[in-house]
Formats: sequence, C-alpha cells, structure tokens
Amino acid sequence: MIMRTTQHEPHEETLGERLRSQGISRRGFLKFCGLLASSMALAPAMVPKIAAALEQAKRPSVIWLSFQECTGCTESLTRSHSPSIEGLIFDAISLDYHHTLQAASGYGAEEARAEAMKEHYGKYVLVVDGSIPIGNPGFSTIAGISNLDMLKEAAAGAAAIIAVGTCAAFGGLPKADPNPTGAVSVADIIKDKPIINVSGCPPIPVVITGTIAHILTFGIPELDSLGRPKAFYGQNIHDRCYRRPFYERGLFAETFDDEGAKAGWCLYKLGCKGPVTYNACATLKWNEGTSFPIEAGHGCIGCSEPNFWDFGGFYKALSIPTGMTGQTAVYAAAAGIAVGVAAGAMNKKAKTDAAGLHKTVTVDELNQESPS
Repeated sequence: MIMRTTQHEPHEETLGERLRSQGISRRGFLKFCGLLASSMALAPAMVPKIAAALEQAKRPSVIWLSFQECTGCTESLTRSHSPSIEGLIFDAISLDYHHTLQAASGYGAEEARAEAMKEHYGKYVLVVDGSIPIGNPGFSTIAGISNLDMLKEAAAGAAAIIAVGTCAAFGGLPKADPNPTGAVSVADIIKDKPIINVSGCPPIPVVITGTIAHILTFGIPELDSLGRPKAFYGQNIHDRCYRRPFYERGLFAETFDDEGAKAGWCLYKLGCKGPVTYNACATLKWNEGTSFPIEAGHGCIGCSEPNFWDFGGFYKALSIPTGMTGQTAVYAAAAGIAVGVAAGAMNKKAKTDAAGLHKTVTVDELNQESPS
C-alpha cells in the first residue's frame, strides 16, 4: 500500500477565531462590530457585513515605527477604556514591532522587526508616527539606523502605510519654522505605496483603530485631498460644533472668563480654528466621549491640518493678519466665507440685543427664537 501525504500550509488564525479564543461571545463580537460601524460613520445595516468580513479576516502583521515625535500618539492610543475598541483591535492584529510598547529591546527588538518584515513581506501594515529628518541622518536614529533609511526599508515590503499623527502626516511641530532638522512627512518620501494620513496632535484613539478596522474589513478607506479617511475628516469641526448656533447669532466670547465664555458662546474671536479644521473631535470626542477642547473652553488650534504650528497665533481670530501671509493665504481664503457669516451675525446681534455680554442665552432659547 502506498501512503500518500499532503503538505498543508500552516493555518493562519482568523480574527473570528482569535476573538473566540479570547473568550469574546458572539453577542460581544456583534456589539464590537456595531461600535466600529458607528466610529466609521457607517449605517447600522453595515454591521452584518462588517461582522462577516472580520470573521474571516486574517490577523495582519503590523510594524510601528516612531521617528521625530513626542510619543503622544502612542500615549493617546493607550488611553483606552474597558471594554475598549482599542483592546479588541490589538487582539485582532499582530503588533510585531513597536519600540515603546514591546518588551524586547536592543538586538532582540531589531531582530523581531527584521523577522516580521521577512515573514510577511508584501502583506504587513506599516504604521509610522513622527516626522523624518533629512537635514542630517544623525538627527534621529534607531539602532544606529537613520529614520530615512529605516522608513525606506520597511516601506518596501508594506501593503499599506498609516501615517499616524500630524508629524508623520504633514511634518508637524518638527517642521515648524525654521525647521532645523529638515523634517518631512512620510508622503514626501514614499511615493509608491498607499498612504493613509491619520492626522491630529495626537489623533483620537478611535480614529486610529477605526482606520485599521476599515483596512481589515473593506481595504483602503475613501480619502480626502490630504489623504485622510473621509469618515473621520470629511467635515470641519465648526459645522459639528455645539457652539455653532451662537456663532450664527453673532454671540462671541471676548475673553476666556467673561460672561459670554461662561454661557458657552462661540470662541471664534479667541482664535478658534474650527472653521478650517477637519477632524471628528466634535462627535467622537476624548476620554470615553466625555469632551473635546472646545467643550472644555479652549478654541481649536487646528492640529490636524498642515503647518498648524505656523498658522498664526493660537489666540488670534482667523481674520486677523499675522504677518505670515505666505503660509496663511490658503487658510485665509478658506475662512473668508466664515468671516462674512460672522460679520452678518454680529450686525443682527447689535440690533436685537442691547444687553451685550451680560445677557445669558442658551442653545434652546436660540432655537426657539424666530430669525431676525
């Protein structure tokens, strides 16, 4: 009798199998899919499709490189709550290299990176946070390797790249004038791979994991003109801000401690960049959906936009010249319509409210009033 044997490839664990091995029930899994749908701004009808896709999805290898950065993006991601979307996602991927979170160090860490790149060549997801200095290789190195060389080496075998944080996406704070290190973004260097920019200083944790989830389920998400997922960066903060009704009525805080500020009036005059900043802060918020900067009483500084650090003063209104016309011209044009609306609202306010800032007006009262 001739015995025939067949060689089988090692079984790759699917996401569904992984979650079940972690003790997550079907009900919990579907709840997780519902949260993902919500975070990605998808209709509830998409939950079964997400569940089906995730059930069969293979756990991808993820290599995370940190260059010129402050570790804020990683810190943001670890500020998850329980049960957390973040925890489930990181049970669902194989995070093979992250020099802040991994236990290994030195030669062991670099061997893990090299092994993951070789074993999963062409399939792994490369995550990068931090800008890349090109002025001098010695400005930032890891294991004696310049950031530029390490990025090029890791990008060569990546299926896709996620640039996490404004530093990786646009150069961020290291690129601020006069840019002493010659900092550039990932997209300034890598031209032959799909790059998803998840900007913010730092980004919202759910935006990072929601982007990873979209890649797992549906592939590369639809991106805006700056390479950011439209699901999270499709609208500006101003349009979804709860202070917007006050803006429309011309009710603005003049200082951070006046009666208008206490009543929750618009922070536009105090430098809020919400009208030209695209992000999900006003809807997803931070700390388990508790709040976001504008709700805490501070105007948006525009941290998810290119060159935000050089975008004039944080406490100067968009219409106030800063002397940096070359860098702010595009933003000034984008803000022109918003400034016009504000001026019209202020004229209406002057006619209808003689009490000035000492009169407290609530959102409900504004909604009940008829237009002037």
